[in-house]
Amino acid sequence: MKKLILLVTVMSTLSITAQTKTELQKHFEGYYKQMKKQGDIQGVINAMTHLDVIKPTQARKDTLAYIYISEGRHIEALNTIGIEKSGTDSDLNTEIKAIALKELGDRKRALEFYNVLYTRKPVPSVAYEIADLMLQTGNLEGAKEKVEYGLANVTDDMRRTYYETQQPYQTSLKAGFLYLKAIVMYSEDKDANQEIALATLNRALAIDPNFNMAQITKEALLNRKKGTE
Repeated sequence: MKKLILLVTVMSTLSITAQTKTELQKHFEGYYKQMKKQGDIQGVINAMTHLDVIKPTQARKDTLAYIYISEGRHIEALNTIGIEKSGTDSDLNTEIKAIALKELGDRKRALEFYNVLYTRKPVPSVAYEIADLMLQTGNLEGAKEKVEYGLANVTDDMRRTYYETQQPYQTSLKAGFLYLKAIVMYSEDKDANQEIALATLNRALAIDPNFNMAQITKEALLNRKKGTE
């Protein structure tokens, strides 16, 4: 009899707990919708965090990490999904890790994740990020290969956002690849390739005269040219 009473008590407790979790889940699902409607990003993050505690899923973690990355909160994003590499990682999961690690200055590991994305689906936008990271790590041959791939496959409607100014701006991805090509050529031989690098930067600026990074680099090369004349 005592065993039966104990069993009933345990089952009742489990039932109450399940009901409570269901009610909490419904509450935070409603809260999430309301915060999203109001455009309250921190509220959305709070709701998603509670939902993940109540009923954790990898998709929910990936979404939460994506929100963090969109807000420039790279450490929080990585704390949410980790930095381990797995064959079962979604494209979103892999991209978040690549972006966060790049922004945090861990170029080597960022490259690993960008290469995974490129292996799955080679697209110009990912080729650009790989080329940029390879340039920063001194791999000129690898960067040159990705730049040439990008120029061969980029379309006029593709854009990229740059953040070196106080206000982020977008420019043509094709112009971006020409900018990288100029950097690669100049890095290969500063004296012999200075003129062709300048000409390549002019091609980028012909596409977008407001491309700040290309203009800054052009001015730096022109000042160097004046100094060597």
